[in-house]
Amino acid sequence: MSRLQWRCRRGTRELDELLQRYLHLRYPQADAAEQQAFERLLEMQDPVLQDWLAGASRPPERELEDVIQRILKPES
Repeated sequence: MSRLQWRCRRGTRELDELLQRYLHLRYPQADAAEQQAFERLLEMQDPVLQDWLAGASRPPERELEDVIQRILKPES
């Protein structure tokens, strides 16, 4: 988990907070497919992630879109 925590540290406070909140609140209970999608999401460049999280563009894969929605609404 510490490897993922390090990968959640990005260039902006907003990204850091969103990704780390998801990692601590949702990731441990997520199924393997959702965990893999989150790890793929962390491979993206910061501007791409920012666009996806802001709704300026959408990820090309449904699994990534689902993780984005869970990051934005961790309680669901």
